[in-house]
Amino acid sequence: MRRLNVVYIVADDLGYADLGCYGARPSATGLVSPVLDRLASGGLRFTQGYANSPVCSPTRFALMTMRYQYRLRGAAEEPITGTARDSDCLGLPPEHPTLPSLLRDAGWRTALVGKWHLGYPPRFGPTRAGYEEFFGSISGAVDYFTHCDTDGVHDLFRNRQEHVEDGYLTDLLSHRAVDYIRRMAMQDAPFFLSLHYTAPHWPWETREDRHRSARLHGALADLQGGSVRTYQRMITQMDEGIGAVAAELDAHGMLQDTLILFTSDNGGERYSDTWPLVGGKMDLTEGGIRVPWIAHWPRVVPPGSVSGQLCMTMDFSATVLAEAGVPPDAGYAPDGVSLSPILRDPMHCFPRTLYWRTKERGQRAIREGRWKYLRVDGRDYLFDLAVDERERANLVQEQPAKLAEMCSQWEAWNRTMPEIPPDAGVRLPYSLADMPSR
Repeated sequence: MRRLNVVYIVADDLGYADLGCYGARPSATGLVSPVLDRLASGGLRFTQGYANSPVCSPTRFALMTMRYQYRLRGAAEEPITGTARDSDCLGLPPEHPTLPSLLRDAGWRTALVGKWHLGYPPRFGPTRAGYEEFFGSISGAVDYFTHCDTDGVHDLFRNRQEHVEDGYLTDLLSHRAVDYIRRMAMQDAPFFLSLHYTAPHWPWETREDRHRSARLHGALADLQGGSVRTYQRMITQMDEGIGAVAAELDAHGMLQDTLILFTSDNGGERYSDTWPLVGGKMDLTEGGIRVPWIAHWPRVVPPGSVSGQLCMTMDFSATVLAEAGVPPDAGYAPDGVSLSPILRDPMHCFPRTLYWRTKERGQRAIREGRWKYLRVDGRDYLFDLAVDERERANLVQEQPAKLAEMCSQWEAWNRTMPEIPPDAGVRLPYSLADMPSR
């Protein structure tokens, strides 16, 4: 039997209910995500899976390190914008062990196809963090046709060299991933492929919208553009690429021995559907951090499974390491917990406590069992998510002891983490005042 292959797929700003298997309504042209729906029906769908952060870079730090992102200066908030091009600290340190570096050192071939967003070269970059190959963008957002970032800088790379190639970025990433699998099929070594799409992140462009790209002139936040139909079409075109990846694995007889993970880096943005959750990207309400999680591995995972296990991004990365039989670095103990028992028996659950914090609006949160403690703008909330997923019934008056217990628990955890640096903050290419209220 071949050793485990892994395809770790991350969408960008995808909402909890944006996929059919999570309740998405059909688009004007049919099902939004038929491929991912099939992977879910043939594998395991998590209903209580979370992102490590409500914004992009911090979650990606956690995915790579299997640790709370707050342990690294570069992930204190969301600082990895064009202003960080010359920074020596705002990025993933090359000397830090990562999921791909540990796998590579144990004999896996490794590649990142898609979005990096963990610091700019020459100090930082995918090939300095364990990936043998890289094809994609360095920054947080690029135009789907010009491949330029929010500063108008061309941002498409092949390994460490700038690469010019015409085409819709989602398709280019899908084609490159298929090519990688085809090449790996000819080698006698397992592989770890990170496929990190920029879709459905703004700008709101489908395969058919090249004419819109020409008119944006670098205004990638695209506050005057987009629609639900466009957004759903972006998801569908990503879904088509994932279908090509799965078909290539199947064509080479590798699908049975490949763990495919799918998720989003954080909750959805302006056109996303998060029902029944509220909030979205940048919020520690459920819509900002609870995301789709699908695990497909025919040899191991029972088809048609659903799990209510509490878990977050770094847990899935720890699971990959455990399933590969590769120990973590002794000097960097993971905060993530392996979900291996859940893959084999989705009815099994174990206690798990999850923590978050963000400088934006002074937010903090903890999830334990059915309970969630949240602080926003100095006000405390306590929710029983088993009966109130929309976080509408604040139980701080009815459950003062539970509130005190969870607040104390969060404070104790926070003392184990470095403080958020005073110069850290959420830096976006638009003002939050420009965004419609949720």
